[in-house]
Amino acid sequence: MRRIGVFVCHCGINIAQTVDVEALSEYASHLNGVVVAKHYKYMCSDVGATLIKDTIKEFKLDGVVIASCSPRMHEHTFRRVANDGGVNPYRVEISNIREQCSWAHSNKEQATEKAKYLVRSAVSKALSLEPLKPSTLKVIPEALVIGGGIAGIQTSLDLADDGFKVHLVEREPSIGGHMAQLDKTFPTLDCSSCILTPKMMEVANHENIELLSYSEVASIEGSIGNYTVKIRKKPRYVDVDKCTGCGDCATACRLKDRIVSEFNQGMGKRGAAYMPFPQAVPLKYVIDDKKCLFLTKGKCGDEPLCKKACAPGAINFDQKEEIIERKVGAIVVATGYDVMDPTAVYEYGYEVSPDVITTLEMERLISSSGPTKGEILRPSNQQKPKSVTFILCVGSRDETQCTWCCRIGCMTALKQVYLLREKLGEDVEINVCYNDLRSFGKGYEEFYRKVRGLHTNMFRGRPSEVRTMKEYLKIDIFDTTTNKLFEIKTDMVVLVPAMMPRTDATEFARLLHLTLSGDGFFLEAHPKLRPVDTFVNGIFIAGCCQAPKDIQDTVSQASAAASRAATILSQEELEIDPLIAMVDEDVCTGCGICVEVCPYEARTLNERKRIAEVNDALCTGCGGCIAACPSNASIHKNFTKKQLLNMVDDIM
Repeated sequence: MRRIGVFVCHCGINIAQTVDVEALSEYASHLNGVVVAKHYKYMCSDVGATLIKDTIKEFKLDGVVIASCSPRMHEHTFRRVANDGGVNPYRVEISNIREQCSWAHSNKEQATEKAKYLVRSAVSKALSLEPLKPSTLKVIPEALVIGGGIAGIQTSLDLADDGFKVHLVEREPSIGGHMAQLDKTFPTLDCSSCILTPKMMEVANHENIELLSYSEVASIEGSIGNYTVKIRKKPRYVDVDKCTGCGDCATACRLKDRIVSEFNQGMGKRGAAYMPFPQAVPLKYVIDDKKCLFLTKGKCGDEPLCKKACAPGAINFDQKEEIIERKVGAIVVATGYDVMDPTAVYEYGYEVSPDVITTLEMERLISSSGPTKGEILRPSNQQKPKSVTFILCVGSRDETQCTWCCRIGCMTALKQVYLLREKLGEDVEINVCYNDLRSFGKGYEEFYRKVRGLHTNMFRGRPSEVRTMKEYLKIDIFDTTTNKLFEIKTDMVVLVPAMMPRTDATEFARLLHLTLSGDGFFLEAHPKLRPVDTFVNGIFIAGCCQAPKDIQDTVSQASAAASRAATILSQEELEIDPLIAMVDEDVCTGCGICVEVCPYEARTLNERKRIAEVNDALCTGCGGCIAACPSNASIHKNFTKKQLLNMVDDIM
């Protein structure tokens, strides 16, 4: 005879104000198999946990039903409490009477009646729950970090400093990401390179970090604690062991200063043999296989000049792409973001006039290592501008483009206003067109007030269009603060575009079996309780691949992801949740449908036995195989058809 205890949580007033918890507790005490029912204001608190444990011992309970909030919130907490009290943690059933009842209704009488149905069905399932025992898995104490921006750099350094081997994969020839393109950072105006370059050098010289630049993840197999990763190393056509970074190959290249520089956002030129930027790590040259005459046409004069100029003999056109394999216990994804292509907002004339640029292009003009050595010049005539106008929220907070706020646009524009005023002096007119100025971070509001006093014209509104005139650009804007229509004549327009998910995010999500949120960024397991975890155990996310954020929040999240990964890597063995699918071998026909539908590749077909087999470490218990199985051979532990039908019968 089973002995079930029911514990009803008030959740402060979240449940109690809509559900009569005393009546619910009294009702539950008379249900079949229930020997005790109690209620308390906060069941997840220490006092509530003690109440549960003491009741388990006093009434010799072998099953527990918690009527509270969603199991996503505290199921693991209550399982731990039950285990401490002497009940198998997998004989705990959560009845969600907050999200599914009290929050969904306003009529207390009706909500209480519904809560009774929910608790009764939970008790029905609890009566048939089986005691389960987790299996164990050996852990490989190494980590894979995907992405070499500031998020990936910080994660790698934190893990490496903790003593774990880290494999940092970056698809570009150098690490650094978007932060390497910035001149200064807000609100302190610290030199971006001065902050970033030492960290990049730490990565290059750290004994626990293997830097795999110009590489991409080709495939990932395995599960938490034991992943097998195949990495595609692209040929640089330069032997990194021989290359001294002297630059003779770039100087000799026939295409020198004839190829658009991606790092400089098209504001400068490079050759086919090039260094991504002066502080690149590794500080090695690379040859662009899509532009190099020898690699694309098979001929570059009588002999490639770059090879002839390289004294150490580092140029090697025989290099081939290679696949290398690494085994790791945890993975951190820090793949960053893309900047929205402003041509999508056609009315602002990004494609029409060279004097309409983005904030990232302005960063390269401001930077002393940029194409103009820090001198601000109009792209159209290389003259100093007399007026510069910023247009904020280009594509952001827009139903037609992206509905979210980029979180860095306002402060980026204000920072550039400050730097332009320093470089161009008081004679230059600076205008800012904005919807709302959002200065949410520490020191941001103070910085905004400082910039506001720098003779800056602030227009609250969105320009209708940017019109290209013969010698200037014209903007009409209705200022909602003064209720007046203004006409602005300006030499340069700087667009502040939206921060977007990477174009390859969907493809990458399939590779790692990750989930994307509605906006296209990687989805965290829980926005508050598990902000860097994903729904795939052992894989974590950090930085702007999860959502738009500034450098400060990116670094914080990167350290958090490293900490979460370290909790796995620091263990010799991991327990695997037993709430997964199994196969009834007596019923299985070996049709293989479950193998095809499993999104986590947790199932294989045993050709000899003609039955499906489950890899416990890979199975997440999603239930796809149960729904697909035509012979009912797939069974989810503690979610059996009998248990679920019993719940339905009790509700009906």
